[in-house]
Amino acid sequence: MMEMIGVGPFVTLPIILATAGARFSAWAWLLGAFIALCDGLVWAELGATFPDAGGSYAFLRQIYNPRRAGRWVSFLYVWQLSFSAPLSIASGCLGVAAFTAWLWPALAAPIAGFPFLHFTNLIAAAACLLVTALLYRNLTAVTRIAWILFFGVLVTIVGVVASGVVVSARLHPAPTLGSLVGWPTLAFAPALAQATLIACYDYWGYYNICFLGSEVRHPQRTIPRAILLSLAIVAALYLAMNFALLSALQSGTLMTGHSADRIALVADLARAAFGSTAARVLATLVLWSAFASVFSLLLGYSRVPWAAARDGNFFRSLDALHPRHGFPHRSLVALGLTATLFCFFSLGQVIALLVVIRILLQFLLQHFGLLALRRQHPEMPRPFRMPLYPLPVFAAIAGFLFILAFRPHPLTELAAAAAIAASGSILYLFRARRHHHWPFHQH
Repeated sequence: MMEMIGVGPFVTLPIILATAGARFSAWAWLLGAFIALCDGLVWAELGATFPDAGGSYAFLRQIYNPRRAGRWVSFLYVWQLSFSAPLSIASGCLGVAAFTAWLWPALAAPIAGFPFLHFTNLIAAAACLLVTALLYRNLTAVTRIAWILFFGVLVTIVGVVASGVVVSARLHPAPTLGSLVGWPTLAFAPALAQATLIACYDYWGYYNICFLGSEVRHPQRTIPRAILLSLAIVAALYLAMNFALLSALQSGTLMTGHSADRIALVADLARAAFGSTAARVLATLVLWSAFASVFSLLLGYSRVPWAAARDGNFFRSLDALHPRHGFPHRSLVALGLTATLFCFFSLGQVIALLVVIRILLQFLLQHFGLLALRRQHPEMPRPFRMPLYPLPVFAAIAGFLFILAFRPHPLTELAAAAAIAASGSILYLFRARRHHHWPFHQH
């Protein structure tokens, strides 16, 4: 939940409003929640069946045969993660920087002599390095820090919803559901696809528990529960935030001409409800939530390159555990430093690319892989079986393909995903030939 909430909804609420329009934004949150739930059932079944470090790496390796194509597919996943994970972590750090600049506007100015750099880029990079330092310890200590951060995340959500309720309560007559939500038409599909892409980005994180599969107690029960409960709770919180904001917009105290640049819209909402002091408090809480999200992201993703290197299917230098605390310290530092470099890009440059890469080179591979696994190995023990199989799998595939096919101008992100897939495949074949792995040597 901490990773899912983070900075995402607070930063992207105005973007979704600008993309889908106020009266249709709820549909993006609902469709995103439905896609996430169907995809979450796939993760729950695979996570309970293969509770190992690395999450998708372990799934893809086993599904596609660890002695044959599974080596290539799992390597390809880790290769794309080398780009997508730092982008995801950097997006949270850029959210930290954006709300810091809202509190102190002078920080949004460019650095003298370097017009392409802003002080916010330096703040984002510093946040990334601080998170890396906090995670450089054993998992027991990390868990204590995580609980403290998660409490702040919940307080932030409550603050946004309460602000919207207070502002909407001043309206006469009170807004109805029909006045807040409109019925979309077919012509609305491109805008809905783009807004749903952003909503999916906000929901992602329910699968983080799978990356820690080997460190979880009772994973066959814990992993499915963590995924499905976090999805249900966070979806309810997101919809409550959206409707609270839409209700407040009808009061006229917030500017109705939204743009994607109004990144601190939730702080404006708190100001309208409780005054400028409350706005600064809520912006500070959003900073807290963003920091917590980065903390959770880097914690989970740092286990993936280490798991691949441990199996001899990635760079050997990352196959190392801390001699005292037993966590993958080289993988942690490598991802943290890479994410620090991505902090010098803008937030708008990373979200669409991140989502498209993940859909093509991770999620769809898992969906089709689960279908193949069920067909080829029906006897395999499955501690968790998704209900209504295979309908959730097909629904998740259809939802992701809708996002890819209908969003406007998709070629840039699709080309980037293809380039990552091609370069990763070439690198795998080079390594496979050198180490006599599939397809150059049959075990």
